[in-house]
Formats: sequence, C-alpha cells, structure tokens
Amino acid sequence: MTTRSATRALVLLSILGALYACGGPAEHEARHEVARVAVRLGAAERVELAARTSIAGTVTARRSTAVSSRVTALVTSVPVELGQQVAAGQVLIAIDPTAAQGQVSTAQGALAQAEAGLALAQRNHERFLALAARQAASELEVDQARAQHEQALGAVEQARGALAAARSVASESSVRAPFAGRVTEKLIEMGDLATPGRPLVRLESTAGGRLTVSVAERVARESALALGQQLAVTIDARPDLGELDGEVVEVSGPDPRTHSYTVAIDLGGVAVPAGAAARAFLPGTPRQAVVVPRDAIVEAGGLLLVVVRGEAGEAQTRVVTLGAPRDGDRVEVLSGLGGGETVALGLAAAPPAGAILEEATS
Repeated sequence: MTTRSATRALVLLSILGALYACGGPAEHEARHEVARVAVRLGAAERVELAARTSIAGTVTARRSTAVSSRVTALVTSVPVELGQQVAAGQVLIAIDPTAAQGQVSTAQGALAQAEAGLALAQRNHERFLALAARQAASELEVDQARAQHEQALGAVEQARGALAAARSVASESSVRAPFAGRVTEKLIEMGDLATPGRPLVRLESTAGGRLTVSVAERVARESALALGQQLAVTIDARPDLGELDGEVVEVSGPDPRTHSYTVAIDLGGVAVPAGAAARAFLPGTPRQAVVVPRDAIVEAGGLLLVVVRGEAGEAQTRVVTLGAPRDGDRVEVLSGLGGGETVALGLAAAPPAGAILEEATS
C-alpha cells in the first residue's frame, strides 16, 4: 500500500469513528428506551379473616307441588311450556267441562225434587196438626207427619250441598297455578284423560329458594350450628350475586350412618332455580390471609395475574391463586403474594417486562 492510500484509509476510519460517536449511542439508547405506564396503585394487605368451611349443596324450591284435576275429563289444551314462568292463578291445563256441567245439572234436578218433597211434607204436617187440634188425628199420625217433614228438610240440605260441590268442581275446568313459579314437568298432553289425583303439571316456586347441605358433626360443632344462624352463601352459576346472606331454617340429624346433619338455609327473596349448585360458608377460627382489590386481578390465557410494582418502579407480573371474595370489593389471594406489595389497579393486560409503573395523577 502506498503512503497516500494509507493516509486516505486513516482519514476514512477517523470519519466513521466520529459519526459513530455522534449518532450510534443515541440510537442505541433510543432502541432500549423503557416503557412507562400510568396506573392506579393499591396494596396487597395481610389481614385477619375468620376461617370458613366451604360446603357444597343444591338449591331446592321453597314450595313444590304436582297440580292435578278434581274431575275426570279430557284435556282440551295445555297452554304452558316446560320451564315457563307462571303467575299465581294462571291457567295451566284446560279440561272439557261437559262432564262437570252434567253433574251440576243432575244436582240441580235432585235439589228441585227435594224441595218439592219438602213442600208436600210441610203441607201434610200442617194438615195433621189441624186435624189433631179437632181431635180428628191420632198423636202417632202427627208424629209420622212431623218425621216426614224433617226428613224432607234434611233431603233439601243434602241436595243443596251436592249442588255446591258440583258447582265447585265445575268451576275447576281450568286447572290454575296455586302460586307463582316455574313449570318443571309436564305430565299430560291435549287429548289425555285427566283424573282426580293424577299429576298433570309439576310446579316449583322460584323466589325464596333454600340451599340444602350436609354438614359433618365436627364442622357443625366447631361452627356452633343453630337455627336462625346467618351464613354466607354463593351460587356457582351466579357469581354476579356475590355473597348472599342465608339463614339456617332447618337442622335435621345427625344421620347415624353418615354422622352428618342435613341443613336447610333460606336464601330470602333471591330468584335462584332449583337444582343450582351453591356453597355455604360456616365460620371457624380466625386466620391470616392476603387480600387485594378486585380490580387488581388481570386475566390472561386462563391465568389470573397481579402486576406488582417493584422497589425501582418496575412491573413484576405474578401468577396468583384466589380464594373466596371478601367484603364485596376485595378478593383473597391464596398464593403468589405475601402481603405488603404495591399492586397496579384497573389494567386490561399485563404491561411488558421491565416497564415502569407510574401512579396516575387523576
């Protein structure tokens, strides 16, 4: 290489070095600039909670009945469907009223005959009384006339009762719901024969259900289970309801085979369908637990996450396991947090690793 070529190469290297010194580090820093996220901040608190024993059970209806007809007749229509909500007094089954109306007509005819017999017996009794006053009739004849009159009175009363019963049956040519509820079973169709005592429709109330659970003797003793006791209840299919206040209304047992009590817990006026799965929480000894605000929980890919703010403000994503809700706006964290951490609130998704969490000013 000539001296001139070597000199040019040195100059070129000097220029490139200067350019790198001016632009390279800045670009490098720009490429690694840390993301900053403004969030609301809360705390993971360690609190003392009353230990609770969760017991699974099933919701049952407070009222349940199989509706039947009082007459033997053909079903002309079934205007309700399975699962339909019905009001008290709503028509469930319509029955052919011909037979019932025929019974009413028969009873009316029997009453007319009885009243005619009464009129005749009354006139006969009065005639024998007049004859006896003139000593033209014996005392025996008067007594017989009186007995016939009283029998005729009884026949009229009997006929009137039969007519009232026939009219009562005829008025039930439409089978109606005895209370507001839900149709759980249809056991008859149009054209079938309805008979007294045959179940036609099964109906259960929706409001005021009861949770039935089986409580072991040991748990019942530790929780001092008693009538009137207030227990927290959750409905598996209705997490939006949160914890409901239930009242123990029935305690039966213990069963000599299972050594457990069957407990009925009234749910008040909450409308929960019978058969729904639910849980009752019986009180126990207080324990230490970690709770966070409900809006600190982030769901991602089937996991439950909490974003923790580190000492330098960096975001640290933790996978957590949750327990039951507490106080409505707080949830218990069974694993993933130790208590005392600062957590981000209201995030729709976890921020990138290393992002700086800054407290929102508004």
